[in-house]
Amino acid sequence: MRATAKLNRIIVAAALVLILALVNWSIWAKERHLAEGEVVYLELAPVDPRSLMQGDYMALNFDIGNRIQDALYDRRLERDELDAADGHVVVRLGAQRVAHFQRLSAKMDFLAADEMRLRYRMRNGRVRFATDAFFFQEGHAERYEPARYGQFRVNDRGEPLLVSLHDADLELLGEMER
Repeated sequence: MRATAKLNRIIVAAALVLILALVNWSIWAKERHLAEGEVVYLELAPVDPRSLMQGDYMALNFDIGNRIQDALYDRRLERDELDAADGHVVVRLGAQRVAHFQRLSAKMDFLAADEMRLRYRMRNGRVRFATDAFFFQEGHAERYEPARYGQFRVNDRGEPLLVSLHDADLELLGEMER
């Protein structure tokens, strides 16, 4: 009986160590992504900026997502097939690293020097990049009202992570006063 209890404790301890290791590895990977990813700006498309049910946040929709949906619709008409899966889009980066839709991407697409591949996900019939919301402290909505761009860090697999929101001049929004 005692040996079984000791074995159970060892199994629980090993499982706990494994879980902690996986969580820490995930945190390290995200921190590395934020530190080393390429900066890209995606233009916001208008959406309802607040939800009182979940606290203050800005719902995010990106202009490039609308262009992807248009391209997917055109592809459906052309090929008469349903294509609502996650995928990649090729964007052209302007002088200030603002992304402009070029085309839907096949994995083997050749990329020009000023192009980048971004991963998107289809969720509830809408295109999403990393997230569809930007949460901020209650009472600070006015700081984010002029938002026109989301800044992302993109890793070598095309996975974007939202870093911050910026105005029409790409000035950072929401910095705390000191």
